[in-house]
Amino acid sequence: MGRVAAPYGIKGWLKVVPMTSAHDTLLTHAQWWLRKRGGEWQEARLESGRPHGNTLVVQLSGVSDREAAAAFSGGEVGVPRSALPAPAPGEIYWADLVGLAVWNREGERLGEVAAVQEYGAHPVLRVVDGAGAARLIPLVAAYVDAVDVTGRRIDVDWQKDY
Repeated sequence: MGRVAAPYGIKGWLKVVPMTSAHDTLLTHAQWWLRKRGGEWQEARLESGRPHGNTLVVQLSGVSDREAAAAFSGGEVGVPRSALPAPAPGEIYWADLVGLAVWNREGERLGEVAAVQEYGAHPVLRVVDGAGAARLIPLVAAYVDAVDVTGRRIDVDWQKDY
């Protein structure tokens, strides 16, 4: 749902870059989960927060000073899946795409979705093959033919040598 950019002030506040279309959506959730880079998820409660330009500044339980806040820089922010509304018809949460097999029109398996990343113009699928090589495929109708979450498959118009 977001990324911790940096500590904010000296009292343990965090500057968070939301990864939602409505930036203040995160502020509606009382229960947050934080993960330091490469670390384990830990629960925290939102005590206070407000929009700050294109970011949010928040105070979370258990993060009481600048040093504690700095430890989360570059980390991730999440909320419980049960707290999210069901996606509307034709919509999908990006997290549901991670792990899906990606196949091209020629029937070649390109790999699995390792992440969905935002690069400004549109989201991009980061697809990793069995050898660990990654390719980036724009998540747009021009290249993505079908997404079948139940079948754990994404069909794309993308060649192996792209």
